[in-house]
Amino acid sequence: MVGNHLLQHRELSATAIGVGAYIQSLPEGAPVGIRALTDRFVEGEIRISAALRELEQHGYLERRRERLESGRVVTRTYSYNKPLTTPDEPPPPPEREPVPDPEPEPQRAADPEPTPQPVHPGATALLAGLRRHDPRLLLAERDVQRLAPGVSAWLERGADPEAIGLALTTNLPEPLRSPASVLAYRLKALLPPHLPAAPASRPIRRPDPFQTCDGCDRAFRSPHPGRCRDCPPPPEVRAAA
Repeated sequence: MVGNHLLQHRELSATAIGVGAYIQSLPEGAPVGIRALTDRFVEGEIRISAALRELEQHGYLERRRERLESGRVVTRTYSYNKPLTTPDEPPPPPEREPVPDPEPEPQRAADPEPTPQPVHPGATALLAGLRRHDPRLLLAERDVQRLAPGVSAWLERGADPEAIGLALTTNLPEPLRSPASVLAYRLKALLPPHLPAAPASRPIRRPDPFQTCDGCDRAFRSPHPGRCRDCPPPPEVRAAA
């Protein structure tokens, strides 16, 4: 039986509640690793992993790194129908025989919090508007915040927002099981290079201004006033020569 304390938990997400109820409904010895759960549900590895971390933080799940007699290190998952009350109390015995996962799972809950990256002002709006192109791209708020730095990198490299939208929404896989995972992959794999520096422009030589010839009043170009080339020099210049 699944208790209301799980189904009506105020701090667990809907995904975590669903995964927790599913795990408690399994028979003894059933695999409950990330790969087994992603094969069962449409959510991708990122959401399943986040749900397992929530259950672990609230005492419904415990994952331990253990070494087998063969020397291989595996992760054993322990599920509890009632959450652990305090971290100082010894955990109760598991209610089903734990089954080692096929491969060791990383303890992501222990990883340090990543340093927040600067986000371009238009990145979140672009991601939130992708559902206008394809209704399947309706992203959760936390997915928008997680993917926004990737879109910012495109914008900082001079990519046009419309071009980014086409790159993210064209030829999506069928069926689209995890939109956020597909977008995260494309943002990283298709990241365009930086624009090359613009070539140095040569200085523009402006033509000489128009002058009015002192001899024939004809307009001609010259840096200084005087006579055009068709008029003879003035008398004082001829006398000096």
